[in-house]
Amino acid sequence: MNFDFLTSTHAVLSQNMMWTIFGFAVVVLLVLDLCVFNRKNEEPHFWHTFWICVFYIVIAIIFGFFVMYEEGTDKGMLYFTGYLLEKSLSLDNIFVMSVIFSAIGVPAKYQHRVLFWGILGALVMRGVMIFLGEALISRFHWVLYVFSVFLVYTGAHMLFQKDEEKPFKESGVYKTLSKIFHVTPHIRGEHFWVKENAKWHITPLFFALIIIETMDVIFAFDSIPAIFLITQDVFIVYTSNIFAILGLRALYFLLAAIVNKFIYLKPALSIILIFIGLKIFAPHFGFEIQTWQSLSFTMLMLTGGILLSVFKQKPA
Repeated sequence: MNFDFLTSTHAVLSQNMMWTIFGFAVVVLLVLDLCVFNRKNEEPHFWHTFWICVFYIVIAIIFGFFVMYEEGTDKGMLYFTGYLLEKSLSLDNIFVMSVIFSAIGVPAKYQHRVLFWGILGALVMRGVMIFLGEALISRFHWVLYVFSVFLVYTGAHMLFQKDEEKPFKESGVYKTLSKIFHVTPHIRGEHFWVKENAKWHITPLFFALIIIETMDVIFAFDSIPAIFLITQDVFIVYTSNIFAILGLRALYFLLAAIVNKFIYLKPALSIILIFIGLKIFAPHFGFEIQTWQSLSFTMLMLTGGILLSVFKQKPA
């Protein structure tokens, strides 16, 4: 009896089953998001949004324990580390989304429609980028060191750069899209396209969607190298990314007004990126950073950044 063959076959079947369960969970969550949680075009209420946000986090945690049960403790901790990292990096997305909606003038009651299709597009784009990244790493392993250097540079740049407020309509993305498309300045209900003077025009809703998708791709150039330096397991990389993104819409409505008040969160994220970037070099100096140590460090930095920000905001 060829036990190696049986073990290999069982592993493949188990992996296929996990992909199937993950795919089913994503479809169910998207249907709930579109048809149950946000059936009407209306401004979201705090507690409604809060419980949706909690729901997404609980589902992500349950899936993490499922990964731990099926694949082992180490894989489960890798998933949670990736999820925490992606969730934290998404706070920058929230701030940018808030700026985009404010600059373009998209009413709050239509923002959830833009974000739904934006997240759907992000699921596809992240998948393409992750599988391309995996193919690149499997053929050229040295690419990991390129990712590492890039991540250390990004973390250091985030840590020392000064935030400068620049009007959104002066940005290159805005100017470029305005030249490519006919844009109507008026909101036309929930429509993305309208016909005026025998020409199709994009509405502010679709304009916002294009820019959000563009910004997500830009942000992915930071987050995807970061998680590939944590693990090269495509299943862990993609699922942790997607579960972090799926709850982004609810998190946006919950935190958009206060995310810029977490002043110490960005430095904490910068240190995490530098840590992840340098981790690949640890074995060359005679020691190796364990999975639980990476997860603990990530949680410690994020918690510390949030708590310091909260205490900073308290009146003396």
